[in-house]
Amino acid sequence: MSSFKDLKNSFIFKLLTNVFVIILIPFIIWMLFFDENSYLTHRKFNKEIKDLESTISFYKTKIEKDKETIKKLENSLELERFAREKYLMKKENEDIYIIEFDTIK
Repeated sequence: MSSFKDLKNSFIFKLLTNVFVIILIPFIIWMLFFDENSYLTHRKFNKEIKDLESTISFYKTKIEKDKETIKKLENSLELERFAREKYLMKKENEDIYIIEFDTIK
């Protein structure tokens, strides 16, 4: 019986039986895991935001490269070189030989 009295008088028991603590613990658990604005949801959204921002920066750099390419292609010689290299176009009465290198040893 004395151990129950000792337990009842201990600080931890008083803390855990406090009404505010009894209400606060389930509230914190609810807010962290089960609420629609929970910590887990916010963490998922923050990761998605990071992914989208990296995608935006990737496409911005790609747009800048494409703008430079378009500016170069305003020259007719560059346009012809581009068409020959990328799309294997040729002039009439001209033969094209494609040399592929095998990198597998």
